[in-house]
Amino acid sequence: MKRQKRDRLERAQSKGYQAGINGRSSETCPYQATDARSQWLGGWRDGRDSKTTNMK
Repeated sequence: MKRQKRDRLERAQSKGYQAGINGRSSETCPYQATDARSQWLGGWRDGRDSKTTNMK
């Protein structure tokens, strides 16, 4: 059970990262659950940071 939960959160983080890299808004987060939403937003922030770092 714990593995499934961790995998779900890892997937949320990964999807958020991809959204950030692609320039999507943080408002497009598809998750309502607090844990998954925070993981997605964390990934989104990482993706945005990576995008801006690579542009410099």
